[in-house]
Amino acid sequence: MILSDRTITTLLNDKTLSISPLETNQIQPASVDIRLGNTFSIVEDSPSGILTLDREITYKTICADTYLLLPGQFVLATTMEYFRLPQNLTAFVEGRSSLGRLGLFIQNAGWVDPGFEGEITLELYNANRCAIQLSSGRRVGQLVFAQMDAPAQNPYHGKYQGQRGATGSRVFLDR
Repeated sequence: MILSDRTITTLLNDKTLSISPLETNQIQPASVDIRLGNTFSIVEDSPSGILTLDREITYKTICADTYLLLPGQFVLATTMEYFRLPQNLTAFVEGRSSLGRLGLFIQNAGWVDPGFEGEITLELYNANRCAIQLSSGRRVGQLVFAQMDAPAQNPYHGKYQGQRGATGSRVFLDR
């Protein structure tokens, strides 16, 4: 069941769900708007030109209020908001249609698991022929919450728990 604005507000007020910072106008009828943070990371070039999944990948990370995303460029970014989900709530990230119509693809691979705590790393791709200027604080998507039928038996305690900033892949830890 997808949560309504009423239920989201109730969960926030009773501190079952935590989103910080949060302005009341971010709460939409069936979601919460997420804003772009100020941390951006790009994969550093590999001498071989090949990324392997069994070795740590290095990233160049910058903190800036604006970032120019070039045509065909991929960058990791972060949400301005820090989230704490209870064990009976899951969420997923949806991009804004207005930005998708500009060729800005916003993705978050997978669900936000119950028990997750941290900023959400976003994968951004510019499919346009023009550069797109990204600005910290701009609404870039929405988080849609869904109630689970029971609390998770094994809530999230994975390798991205507590992340802050645009966090690179830790797939090399999946051995």
